Amino acid sequence: MPQLNVNGRLRECEAEDDTPLLWVLREQLGLTGTKYGCGIAQCGACTVHIDGVAQRSCVRPVSTVTAKEKIVTIEGLAPDAGHPVQRAWDELDVPQCGFCQSGMIMAAAALLKAKPKPTDADIDAAMTNICRCGTYNRVRAAIHLAAGQVQRKQIAIAIQTEGGAA
Repeated sequence: MPQLNVNGRLRECEAEDDTPLLWVLREQLGLTGTKYGCGIAQCGACTVHIDGVAQRSCVRPVSTVTAKEKIVTIEGLAPDAGHPVQRAWDELDVPQCGFCQSGMIMAAAALLKAKPKPTDADIDAAMTNICRCGTYNRVRAAIHLAAGQVQRKQIAIAIQTEGGAA
């Protein structure tokens, strides 16, 4: 039986080779924080980390992931929600409906690991996730807050002056 290294634990799974990793995570391992959005790697709701890199799990066949590769889902990012991105998301009330947010948080965490002090252009290039509620300004502000680049007061002013435009 194949094994996956998920959130620091080896987990057994049984699936057809072409089964998307997303469905193994959700249906077999019960990790439902990773969401299904589009099934074609466009929306990013299914974003997980594989060896520290943000990946869209809806199009990654489970057969292409080995037990040596470390998969991290939203549940494993920081079980106590203490990751800087999660704290910034909470502080700025980023989510509205919340459906896309686990994927957004995972993409943001990968960005900050690669670029600890990202520019707006870095954020725009990395954050290709789709948010139906349009929380993009708050996402950008939360990433800057998590990176320690700005203070909460500066963020409030930036969000207000952008007028909600993405």
